Order: sequence, then structure tokens, then C-alpha cells
Amino acid sequence: MINFAYIALAIAVYFMVRTVFSDEEKRSAGRALGNYRENAPDAGNIILKYSRPFFSRYFVPTVEGLKIDDTRKVLKRKLASAGLTEALTPDELYSFKLFLIIGFPLGLIFIKFAWDIDVPFYAVPISMVIGYFYPDRIWLSSVIKNRQEEVRRAMPFVVDLLALSTEAGLDFMGAIAKVTEKAKPSPVVQEMDMMLKEIKVGSSRAEAMRNMAWRIDMMEINSFVAVLISADEMGASIGKILRQQSEQIRHERFIRAEKAGAKASQAVLLPMMLFIIPAVFIIIFGPFILGMKGSGADF
Repeated sequence: MINFAYIALAIAVYFMVRTVFSDEEKRSAGRALGNYRENAPDAGNIILKYSRPFFSRYFVPTVEGLKIDDTRKVLKRKLASAGLTEALTPDELYSFKLFLIIGFPLGLIFIKFAWDIDVPFYAVPISMVIGYFYPDRIWLSSVIKNRQEEVRRAMPFVVDLLALSTEAGLDFMGAIAKVTEKAKPSPVVQEMDMMLKEIKVGSSRAEAMRNMAWRIDMMEINSFVAVLISADEMGASIGKILRQQSEQIRHERFIRAEKAGAKASQAVLLPMMLFIIPAVFIIIFGPFILGMKGSGADF
């Protein structure tokens, strides 16, 4: 197993060195197509920050020639859901995955020789697998989960503000513009601002809302957008629809809070049985037992 891991690592390093000498024209063409950017916004990941100059220069030109359109679509959806479309492209993300197949084992080898730490033989193939799945399955999934939680927290206030704006006489698009102007910054507000920009450049209202739902990728947003599109097509009152949606979102939020509370009570049951209850018994019966023992009582 260890020999196989070292052979795979040697092959990976060989192809990495080959990419170093890849044609400069291919790199320039990739930059022109927007497959990678040298001054991209920070994505909030320290590994990505310090490895980007290497994999964007030497890996992306190779990845952009691969026929992995289905993989690009999946990665593009994940980047959109994480709100990182400006920070990373699908080709950059896939290049990051390939780079970490080499980077994580090399990091283990560096730790082994730099600090004289014993690294088990099976750590090398495991680190290669972790390196491949870390960018999208671990890091990006965590970013998406946190962003969706922010969306859930912000939705009731945003929908209430939309309802108040429409009831005050604004049309739906004017209400969205008012929300993006007055509401506290959040992923929902950012997505609505992007939706307004899409409409200004020629997208229909329904198409822009569907794109917003596709980017956020949440059941709550999908149902919210579907209701708004149906109401818009049938000419129903948007204000009443928004008020109903606000009540429904708050009700669902209350149900999720109840479920979280029930899970929390079950989670603390075992620690309470193991630690708290024995401590209570010691406090209650400890002095009594010590007093009986001091008086010479036989147990």
C-alpha cells in the first residue's frame, strides 16, 4: 500500500512538473476566457490563498482542456450556492482539488522531516483522498451550509420589508430595490441586488428570480420564488402573497427551533446521566455516609 502511494505521488509530481513547462499561449488564452484570475477576491480559505498562485498558473491551463463539462456544472452550482462565483471559477476549483492530491502528502512529508514526527505509512494515501475531496466536499459544503443558515435567518425580515413596501404603493421591483437599499447586508440582499442587475441588462423578472433560486439552492427559496412567479403571471396581489409567505416562513422557523431544542435535550441526556446525576448524589449523600462512617456504623 505504501509503495503504491509513493508511486502515485511520483506520477502526480511528474505531471505537475510537465505543466510547469506548458505553453504560455495556453495560459494567456485561459486568462482571456476568464478561467482564472491572478487578483481574485479572497475566498476566506488560507490553504486556497497561499496555493492559488501555483495551481492557477500551472494546473488551470491543463484543466481547461479536459472534457469535464458535467463536473464543471456541478462545481459551478456549488460555487454559486457558496456565493464564491467572483472568487473562484469551476476550473480553478477543480485545479485546487488536483493540487491538493499532491499538496497534502507533500505537507505530511515536510512535517515528518522538519519536526521528526513519525507519520504512519497509511497517512499518505489517506491524505491524497482527503486532498481531492477537501475543496468541495468539506470546505465548500461548510461555506454553503453557513450561507444557507444566514439566508434562513434573514428571510423573515426581508419578506416583511417587501410586504410593507408593496402595501405602501411600490411595485414589486421597486420594493426589491428598497430592500437592497435599506435592509441589513445578508446573502438574501446580495442575491436580490444581483437579480435587479440581471433584469436591468435584459432578463425577464421570472428568469431573474429563477436564477436567484438556482444560486441559493434552498427549498424555502425555491417555493418562495415559485409562488411569486405564479402570482405575477396570474396578476394576483403581491402584497397579500408576501404577507402569507412571511407568516409561513416564520412558522417554519419556529418548527425548526422546536426540533433543534428537542435534539439538544436528547444530546444533554447522556452527559447528565454520566456526570451531573452522580455529582448530585455525592453532594447529597456524601456527608451522610461520612457521618455514619465517623460514628462507627457498619456498612
